[in-house]
Amino acid sequence: MSVIGKSEIRKDVRLKVTGKAVYIDDLSFPEMLWVKVVRSPLPHGLIKRFNPSSALAVQGIVSVLTYKDIPGTNVVPIVLMDQPLLAEKVVRYIGEPIALIAGEDRQAIEEGAREIDIEFEKLPPILDPLMAMKEDSPKIYGKDNIFSHHRIRRGNIRQGFEECDLVVENRYTTSYQEHAYIETQGVIAVPYEGRMKIYGSLQCPFYVQHAVSSVLGLPYSQIEVIQTTTGGAFGGKEDVPSLVASQAALVAFHTKRPAKLIYTREEDVESMSKRHPAVIDYKSGVTKEGYLKAVQVKYVLNAGAYSTLSPIVLWRGTVHAVGPYKCPNVKVDSYAVATNTVPCGAFRGFGMPQITFAIESQMDELANRLHIDPIEFRLRNILRKGDRTVTGHLIKESMELEKTLKKASQIGWKREREISNGYKKRGMGIACNYYGVGLGAGGRHLAKAGAWVSVLSDGSVNFAVGTTEMGQGMETVLSQILANELGVKYERVSMVPTATTQVPDSGPTVASRATVMSGNALIKAARPIKKSIMEVASKMLKSPISKVKLADGYATSGTKRIGLDEVIDKCFQQRKIMSSQGWYKAPYTSWNKATGQGKPYFVYSTGTNLAEVEVNTLTGEVTVKRIIAVHDVGKVINPQTAAGQVEGGVLQGIGYALFEDMAPAGGKILNTNFSTYILPTAKDAPEIVSNFIEDPYPQGPFGAKGLGEQPIIGVAPAVINAIFDATGVRIRDLPATPEKIIAELNSHHPTFIPLGRR
Repeated sequence: MSVIGKSEIRKDVRLKVTGKAVYIDDLSFPEMLWVKVVRSPLPHGLIKRFNPSSALAVQGIVSVLTYKDIPGTNVVPIVLMDQPLLAEKVVRYIGEPIALIAGEDRQAIEEGAREIDIEFEKLPPILDPLMAMKEDSPKIYGKDNIFSHHRIRRGNIRQGFEECDLVVENRYTTSYQEHAYIETQGVIAVPYEGRMKIYGSLQCPFYVQHAVSSVLGLPYSQIEVIQTTTGGAFGGKEDVPSLVASQAALVAFHTKRPAKLIYTREEDVESMSKRHPAVIDYKSGVTKEGYLKAVQVKYVLNAGAYSTLSPIVLWRGTVHAVGPYKCPNVKVDSYAVATNTVPCGAFRGFGMPQITFAIESQMDELANRLHIDPIEFRLRNILRKGDRTVTGHLIKESMELEKTLKKASQIGWKREREISNGYKKRGMGIACNYYGVGLGAGGRHLAKAGAWVSVLSDGSVNFAVGTTEMGQGMETVLSQILANELGVKYERVSMVPTATTQVPDSGPTVASRATVMSGNALIKAARPIKKSIMEVASKMLKSPISKVKLADGYATSGTKRIGLDEVIDKCFQQRKIMSSQGWYKAPYTSWNKATGQGKPYFVYSTGTNLAEVEVNTLTGEVTVKRIIAVHDVGKVINPQTAAGQVEGGVLQGIGYALFEDMAPAGGKILNTNFSTYILPTAKDAPEIVSNFIEDPYPQGPFGAKGLGEQPIIGVAPAVINAIFDATGVRIRDLPATPEKIIAELNSHHPTFIPLGRR
């Protein structure tokens, strides 16, 4: 493997560091209109009157559109088909779109939006998911407020707890987390010869194609979606661009002019999806020897006003609700609940950071109560090859959590508490995680990917895939996979921009699936071309095909070698197949909805995080000194991009653990920009030690599994466990702000006087 495992330079690095990359707001088209969304100021209400006449009188305003102007269906298709593109009679959250105003420039649409006359009748909002679940609670849709309910049933939960020597039961809560991508949501819709072209900052072009087709009432064949350079996503550009693109497309459809819609940061934060807040009731039982015997979980997600991706986020959290551990008796019930708050959707980790916080806090508390070292306690319970998960999935391959745990321990685990100052306490915490790669049984119908490969006569290579590059390094990794498969030099391989006209529907770029799915599709596409090259090289080298090898731009056989450019030129002369398509579908998965048993994912990535923290007991401030992150990813294609994924995930996880506090008042998000929504910066970055365990997955491209989402999942619980180790107080409500830590310290040590009160 001449290219696999090497830190090749990222394909997009030069364009981005020189500022030459073209983002959506850099694009412009002749006669282009600007678009603004008119939004609800209420969390719940009736639209009694809508009068656009004053807005239309503003100079530069071209059009004001409402749901009445939608030629197709007023639904943004995601999962449950419940979210309207534009509100008709009822608004259900602050920021819900009501109308679109289009004008010649930004100033005109801002002024026009202020002139629109809307009268509302206020309705009582439901803001708490636990209140919304009660039978006597008002119903947001005139029906049950529960969008989705998943479950796991294994063994006998009552008997399991009766056989336990220790039972620990706690409630855990988590807040919203904002994606904080550098580039906000943005789309340009361009009508062209009866077709609609969509250019956008997005993750999932085929989702957008489906949505625009539904709203405009046009066939897929007339909707072309082209991804522009995307300035970050983290899940926030999975479902939401379907809404944004349909808004721009509706304006372009009616005006017959290009329409540009770029959200402001405040608008983006207020109205776009977030990580779901969660309430988790967790009960764990163990024997005195330290073996899990029974686990019962109630996992509630605040979905917001519309379901979007909540049923799928919830399902993943359900599958992983006991963590990477064996347990014979399990009962899990999880719910995605409707409230009059901003709809929540995909975010890196996809429902797992919330539940893993609860799992690993419980594991830490159990170990502490039993006086067993936290690493030893986990080693007694972790999944290994030959074990079954709590869903009954028999693990047969690529499961090396034990190695990640032992490696993290070897690098940095020490139990003594270093005290740098009398009021500054040091602590260490550990957390394990595992992550089902791909969409799993819940998204089986989308679990496929297409690819196209074309070797050109000069020996350079173009390829296209249906998954997208959004900063995670996919273009680089896939280029390495293809270069290795064909034997060409990495520098000779280029990816064309992702567009719905290049390859068949390849599903979304989510769930850490791009490397496995698109990588395998590329290998399949390359095989007919490789066969052509091998046949010609065999004749040119006068050697049997079985002895010919392709690598580093050469065809070799023993001591003989010839440049691939020369071989490829000969292939073209002989009119060999030099362009081909590949198709890959995910391995078998299964799920029994009634019992939560089956094989929900085809393979799992695993990892261990170890956190070292320092807690200032006078102020409650936490400084993360070091994070050790050890991940089992099958095979590392590019060590540098893999380390980058880990470093980014670690910093996001620290933000989730300590800083990112978004508490809406009356359904309204108050901190809608980065001066009030606190994110970790470079100064908050600890020493990050990343390490990888390679246990190749036989069905992955060169043994690779997914990595993108795993790095964030275990960080917050490792930090929280380290805070407990340092101070003896347990934080069960994320984020662990200084105020919460001081409150816990005071409740445990009532004579303690914080510095601020002296």
